[in-house]
Amino acid sequence: MILLVTGGAGYIGSHTLIELYRAGHTAVVVDNLSNSNPESLRRVAKIIGVTEIPFYKTDIRDREGLEKVFSKHHPDACIHFAGLKAVGESVEKPWEYYENNISGTLVLVDVMRRHGCKNIIFSSSATVYGDPAEIPITEQCPKGQCTNPYGWTKSMLEQILTDIQKADPAWNVVLLRYFNPVGAHPGGTIGENPNGIPNNLMPYITQVAVGKHPELGIFGNDYPTPDGTGVRDYIHVVDLAAGHVSALQAIRRRCGLAVYNLGTGHGYSVLDIVNAFQRVNGVQIPYTIRPRRPGDIATCYSNPAKAQKELGWKARYGIDDMVRDSWNWQRHNPDGYPEE
Repeated sequence: MILLVTGGAGYIGSHTLIELYRAGHTAVVVDNLSNSNPESLRRVAKIIGVTEIPFYKTDIRDREGLEKVFSKHHPDACIHFAGLKAVGESVEKPWEYYENNISGTLVLVDVMRRHGCKNIIFSSSATVYGDPAEIPITEQCPKGQCTNPYGWTKSMLEQILTDIQKADPAWNVVLLRYFNPVGAHPGGTIGENPNGIPNNLMPYITQVAVGKHPELGIFGNDYPTPDGTGVRDYIHVVDLAAGHVSALQAIRRRCGLAVYNLGTGHGYSVLDIVNAFQRVNGVQIPYTIRPRRPGDIATCYSNPAKAQKELGWKARYGIDDMVRDSWNWQRHNPDGYPEE
């Protein structure tokens, strides 16, 4: 299949490109590079052994730019990663999140249908469950009151795509609800490369380890969890990438609307991750306890059985792999990708 990958130069997108090509697919990347670097695509091309991956520096809100891409490449389906994604930042900048994530997706979907491309795999999030009604979380768990604008954009876009598919059954919509992606390609040449101060736990840990920050701030140690710190379902980014390839099976069988959790089914606390990083990599991570952040919840981890049953997908990497590969990427690329 020919896949349009929006946000393909980003963290999850770049790793997914590798898995797509290894499975025999080809891809066209659209990315505005607001939180990514084209060097990732050059490195992906080297890993998979192609000269280059077709790339367009185009914003998903740019209708004319998307029209040109569709007219030239005629993709069979779209894997839609592009969007702003930091929980804390979304609380501070709600307008920017709603405008970018929702308006951009509406433009993308309109261009898709005009070109007869009615297959989409949407990068959603476990944040749509809000403070979940059940743990572990199955796909039958009701969507909750999201605790931040980022989560609301994902929840709203799920509803929009669901309504579009209901109105036009020719659409195949796969909603992938990610848990917490971490890690990097085992080769250490591509990985998470956030702009500025990281908003997520693992890149902050690795930047402390490489000396970019003096210590890690842990937000809250009084949650009702075994050690008081927040518990999350961390999933290796290579496993997550493979989940998108598996999701193409649902597109092929004309699934209509399908929803899958992509997680490991195991919950690890912040201190579990810190301790594993220190143990596996032999690097100490100084930290201080700070007040809870607005929008954070105590515990969130998945039951991924549906994806295994229907797609044959299961996470293969454990916590030791996650912290090892994260550090392997960071120590070989202490400043991330070079500036263009």
